[in-house]
Amino acid sequence: MAMEMQNIRKTMRLLVVLLLFFFFFFTEMAAPSTASRSSSSTQNLEVQTQLKLLNKPAVKSIRSPDGDIIDCIELAHQPAFDHPLFKDHKIQMAPNFHPERAVAESKVSSKTKPKITQLWHLNGRCPEGTIPVRRTKEDDLLRASSIKAFGKKRHKSIPQPRSADPDLISQSGHQHAIAYVDGDEFYGAKATINVWEPKIQQPNEFSLSQIWILGGAFGEDLNSIEAGWQVSPDLYGDNHTRLFTYWTSDAYQATGCYNLLCSGFIQINNEIAMGASIYPISGYHNSQYDISLLVWKDPTEGNWWLQFGNKYVLGYWPAFLFSYLSDSASMIEWGGEVVNSESDGQHTSTQMGSGHFPGEGFGKASYFKNIEIVDGSNNLRVPKGLATFTEQSNCYDVQTGKGGNWGNYFYYGGPGRNSNCP
Repeated sequence: MAMEMQNIRKTMRLLVVLLLFFFFFFTEMAAPSTASRSSSSTQNLEVQTQLKLLNKPAVKSIRSPDGDIIDCIELAHQPAFDHPLFKDHKIQMAPNFHPERAVAESKVSSKTKPKITQLWHLNGRCPEGTIPVRRTKEDDLLRASSIKAFGKKRHKSIPQPRSADPDLISQSGHQHAIAYVDGDEFYGAKATINVWEPKIQQPNEFSLSQIWILGGAFGEDLNSIEAGWQVSPDLYGDNHTRLFTYWTSDAYQATGCYNLLCSGFIQINNEIAMGASIYPISGYHNSQYDISLLVWKDPTEGNWWLQFGNKYVLGYWPAFLFSYLSDSASMIEWGGEVVNSESDGQHTSTQMGSGHFPGEGFGKASYFKNIEIVDGSNNLRVPKGLATFTEQSNCYDVQTGKGGNWGNYFYYGGPGRNSNCP
């Protein structure tokens, strides 16, 4: 009997040992490694730190129908002032000068154009003394290749009409259909841009339509100021058409970012939010909507100002951000850009503009109209020697025209992949 009890106890001990072994074995297999846990914890800390840096305390918050949250933050608390360079910067609350015809035009055109605004306006407005800032969410940061890369362009994406072989440019994955002027000193540019919602094939691709203000050569010290509309699932997490700006003083290497996602652009306007959805948008063979953008250099302070529409002076890029653009721009470009990732070995079907070729005309193809530059006397005038450029005209094309109340204009865009663009 005693022997039997001893054997039972031995068996029980063995079972306990085996159970403990399997418990620890499977627990270890199921649990992340210490290094993995540590890495995850570090990333989470970085994300939360960056969110705190970008999302300033709000006086008021407005939930937009598209899911955005617009925070109304105090003017002096915007992200630009996080940088030491801005420590003693006195905010310029208005430009000293407008280009000659900008104000006069607004009295006429504001009565005739369809009203276009931003979607969040349906649910509220920001009070005086604040600016509207699109709240950055955790998912926004996690979509980026790294926390450091969030809000920055991944590749050089300036169309280089005369300084590089088109085959070399297309290898970067960016394709364009633009009109441009160069060979002079430019102090700003203006255009009215037709607004669409192009379809994007891959989340890491985008489609945009914008104005480029460029200074210097196309090297590592290129200066660029950019403004327009874009659809970018990677940056915003959806396929809505959004107002955007960008700047860089070193060809996208270390400086610059989209909208207010780093120090740079100083916003003074409480009605328009960078990165927020534009509403309404154009439809094929339907109502057409457009936005007017003006970028110009203040002759007194040297800052570069941005105006949206005919009455919203949004803010400025301080002159000290730039080297070449502290004087003047050497090239102006207007037009569209897409990313062609060729993910399945074929040209992307990401659309540019309306997704239709220029030859289809009004109501079907996308356009830029009333294209103008600002000259050294701070006057708006028609650009001389307007040229066009596209890497693959059978994928995306551009056609210029002139006349009537459209002034200098062009249709542009296309569907991307088609029978002539495999």
